[in-house]
Amino acid sequence: MNMRTDFLNKLSMDIIKNHDIICIEDLNTKGLLHNHKLAKSIAEVSWGNFVNKLEYKAKWYGKELIKIDTFYPSSQICSVCGHRDGKKTLDIREWTCPICRTHHDRDMNASKNILAEGLRIRETA
Repeated sequence: MNMRTDFLNKLSMDIIKNHDIICIEDLNTKGLLHNHKLAKSIAEVSWGNFVNKLEYKAKWYGKELIKIDTFYPSSQICSVCGHRDGKKTLDIREWTCPICRTHHDRDMNASKNILAEGLRIRETA
């Protein structure tokens, strides 16, 4: 348990020190823990604990943490052309946009969309 806490402290500190704006998806971790296929993985990485560390460190160091709505379709939108390709089951880890033909890693594409949405929210606030 101490190793995990130490890792989360170091990772969150590294992110806060190296970025002025951090955009994350506001995951419903309690709801995800009810999914027997995901529960163990989510519990093992202590996502909620990690987010708490990011939040208080961002405030402490004057950084900005932007949470993207749980239902924002970050993994469904092509980060290149904006085409919304629809829901995908969790076993689909890569996909190709039928419009611009860009091949995406699901998580990398979602992270680009989360950043873009966070910056959009920041501009309109």
